[in-house]
Formats: sequence, C-alpha cells, structure tokens
Amino acid sequence: MVIGLIHFYLWKRLVKDPLPPGRARRVGTGVAIVLGVSAPATLVGVRSGALPWLAWPGYLWIAVMFYLLVTLAVLEIPRLAVVLWWRSRRRTGGESASVAALSGTAEPAAGETQAAALLVAVEDSVSGDKSGSGERPESIRSEEGVERRVLLARGAAIFAGLTAVGVTGYGVKTALGGPRIARVQVPLAKLPRAMDGTRLAVVSDIHLGPLTGMNHARRIVDVINSVQADIVCVVGDLVDGSVAELGRFAAPLAEIQSRQGAYFVTGNHEYYSGFQEWVDEVARLNIRPLRNERLELGGLDLAGVNDLGGADAGDPPDFAKALGDRDTTRPVVLMAHQPAAVHDAAPYGVDLQVSGHTHGGQMAPFNLLVGLEQPVVSGLGSVDGVPVYVTNGAGFWGPPVRVGAPPQVSVIELRAR
Repeated sequence: MVIGLIHFYLWKRLVKDPLPPGRARRVGTGVAIVLGVSAPATLVGVRSGALPWLAWPGYLWIAVMFYLLVTLAVLEIPRLAVVLWWRSRRRTGGESASVAALSGTAEPAAGETQAAALLVAVEDSVSGDKSGSGERPESIRSEEGVERRVLLARGAAIFAGLTAVGVTGYGVKTALGGPRIARVQVPLAKLPRAMDGTRLAVVSDIHLGPLTGMNHARRIVDVINSVQADIVCVVGDLVDGSVAELGRFAAPLAEIQSRQGAYFVTGNHEYYSGFQEWVDEVARLNIRPLRNERLELGGLDLAGVNDLGGADAGDPPDFAKALGDRDTTRPVVLMAHQPAAVHDAAPYGVDLQVSGHTHGGQMAPFNLLVGLEQPVVSGLGSVDGVPVYVTNGAGFWGPPVRVGAPPQVSVIELRAR
C-alpha cells in the first residue's frame, strides 16, 4: 500500500501535472504502473530467489524512487509558494483594473509608451473587451494560469529526475567501491597496561548476495588485513542467501589475518538465510562463532550474543550466559549485531559494545528514520552508561547505493587509562 501511494504521488507530479492529455501521458502512466509493480516484486522475488534477474533493475529503481520522492517532497514548499504568489498577483491585478474601469479613471501608467497603449487596445479588441480597461477576460487569465502551472510542473519534474539519477549514480559508485578505514580510540578503565593499543577490526553487514560476487568479500578481506588487527570482529549480516548459493562468494573470508583470531555473531539476515548452516560454514572458514559465549583473550574478555531477531527462530540472545558469572575486574567487549542490544547488556557492566545493523543509514536522509529505532546510528556513542560503537557496514542491502554513509572497516584502538 505504501509503495502504491508513493507511485501514485510520483505519477501525479511526473506524468499527470507536466504532460497534457494524450499519448505521452498514457505512456507515462503505463511506465508508472510497471515500475510500481516492479518495486514489491523485487523486494519479494529477489529475496526468495524466484526472480534473481530483477535484482539490478529493481533495486536501482527503488533507489531512484526514493530520491525522486525526497526531492519532490522538498520542492512542495517552494512550489506552493510560487502558486500562491501567482494567484495573489492575478487577483490583485484584476481587482485594480476593475476598480479603475468602474471609476472611469483608467489611464496608461506613468511612462507607458504609445506602443504599449496600442498593444493593450489590440488585446482588448481581440479578446472582446470593450471597456478599454485593459483587463483580460477570466478565460484568458485562466489559460495563462494553466500554462504557468504546467511550466512549473515540468521544471520540477526535470529537476527531480536529474537530481534522483545523479544522486543514485553517485551512491552506486560509493557502494561498489572498496570500504574505507574508520579509526577511533576508546579508553577502557580496566584494560591492563600490557594491552594498551590493542586494535579491533570491526566489520559488519557484508551482505553477500546476488549483486556482490566474489570480489566483494576479497576487497573487504584485503582492507581488514591491511590494518594488522589483533582481533577481528564480524558482527552479523554476512549473507543474503543460502550456503549453496553464496558459499563460493564467502570463500575469501578464510584469508582474514589477525593476531588473536577472527570472531562472528549472527545478524538478523542470517535468520532469513538458514542460520545454522552459515554458523557451520563460518567456522569452516576459520572464523569462530560466539554463540552467547565469552572468551578470555589475555587480559580482555570478548563476548558475543545472538541477534535479537534470533528469538523468532528459536535462537535468542542470552546475555546472562554470555556476560554473567564473570570476573568483573576484567574489561569485556561485547559483539552484538544491533545497537539496541545495549539495553539488555548494560546491567552486566559491559565496557564496550561493537555493533552494525544500521548501515549508517545507507541512503541519507534515511538515517533520520533509523535513529528512531536504534540508539546509535553510526560511530561512537554512549547508551545507559555503555560506550557503543556502530560501524557503517562494508556492504549494502537492497539498492547497491550508499549516500552519506560510505562502506567501512572500523579500527578501534583500546587504550588503558
């Protein structure tokens, strides 16, 4: 229903308003209907594997649709202002002319040339205005108003179309490029001096799927290995499909290098893709799954919990199992896919939580809506007294587009106070 209403609005602003009745409008209407059907067909068909060929055109249209909607919505205010100004000007002009005609005081304005006066007389003659007032009949003024509105609608449609296509093109280039390295230092009061400077490489939301291919994972692995991390944290949403479909795309992950190992927790998308087989496959790739459990890595505890969405699949997070009954003099870093998990983790005295899930918003200004669901959208924040770091993610979901939230591999340097 929402997608249908969006396409109705786009049809009105891009087809009905700027195009006169006729063949062009009929063709535009047909295109709007096809695109309106393609959006939900892409979301359902590609995810289920029934329509994989629809992935590229369907998801690109969804991105263009989003930015058309945003641009046209922003233009509504100046558009309304211009229309009101035109109406006010026409009403004021008509009233002035009528008053002048009734009072018999209509005269050419100061400085008006004889040619201008002659033009008014000719217009009066053509339009049938015998009063000599220079006022145009209502029918002519109405036609002029229609022409102005059509001109305004066409200008807005062209501007919105160019903006949406340009922003989407930029977003595709950003999303398909290599992830950037984001660095941040986080002080931990309990961290032993000997572990000062420990580096965590945090990567999330790789989203191996029908649009990524083998090179996607290889690029990410190359970036991870370039930072020479002590610990690698893969915090969920690795895949969008089964091991049979995507196992070969995940193969480069076996080449991840780190001093103290690579670790994985499930994200919500693993539960759409057969989570148990992916847990087994990740372990085969030498990345250790942390299934509501905790490890001691020198003077640091590393814990991981299943994603909050695992509850619907019978595989819920268990914070007590992962964080309870531990030595509270040791610092603990929690891997949890969703930032919102911090609300359950905070009572256990977590020193740092690393998460993903948000994609940093992926397509601004969508990040404003993500902030309504998650306490931190991107970067380092504090929730319930717990530092929470959220990486933008290294891949994309749905449209292969990133605007305002480039793909990331985050490097967190732990510092002893």
